[in-house]
Amino acid sequence: MASIFSAVSIFGGDKPWSPLDWTSSDDRVRGGSSISELSCNPTSPTAIFHGNLDIKTLGGAGFASQRTTGEDRNWDLSKYEGLILDIAKSDEKQYTLTLKDELLPKSSNGREQSTVSWEYDFKVESEGAKVYIYWDDFKPTYRGREKKDAKPLDLQHVKRISFMMRSFFGSQEGDFSLSITSVSAFSKHDHGKDGLYRADPQQKSLSPSRVTDKSEEQGWFSWIFGSCVVS
Repeated sequence: MASIFSAVSIFGGDKPWSPLDWTSSDDRVRGGSSISELSCNPTSPTAIFHGNLDIKTLGGAGFASQRTTGEDRNWDLSKYEGLILDIAKSDEKQYTLTLKDELLPKSSNGREQSTVSWEYDFKVESEGAKVYIYWDDFKPTYRGREKKDAKPLDLQHVKRISFMMRSFFGSQEGDFSLSITSVSAFSKHDHGKDGLYRADPQQKSLSPSRVTDKSEEQGWFSWIFGSCVVS
């Protein structure tokens, strides 16, 4: 028997997009020149994450991101199996969705203290697609490097959600644009574990690449994350 799936909106859908929910977190905190915006309003069915990724200022590095606002927000996602990104249109560049379950007070210099980030890299074809992400698809990182001994993601206390465009060690730069219809959490009332979501033919996402070269892992990403957190 097939599984029965249901979803609840987090952003978009029956929870309209609001610019008050989002703020930029770009490489300008480390002297870079990248910029990002998340253009949205409650009357539009889509939000557009867009901007310009500059990698020249930081010598081949760069990132631009939009994160949720507020230090006291909390999403209890423990009853769900994962997230659905409903992408309306894409430039086919590689993006990263990030979750955080811990935020620390700012340090004396005003910068955020580092905590573990849970990341998922994805590409989507130009005409858009639904991207289904199970919790175990998210990879824990700390200051830009994979943290294999991280505690499990605390799904009862997800405190921040972010979209990021980054250079992936110089492999992409320039203008970027991703139109997002909604972000939602899906639950599964399982009657056979048929893996429907992972095999869904409507999910026309392009296979993302992840850095596996240990020398690259110790490159600019760990330098830039040494004094700030991008979420």
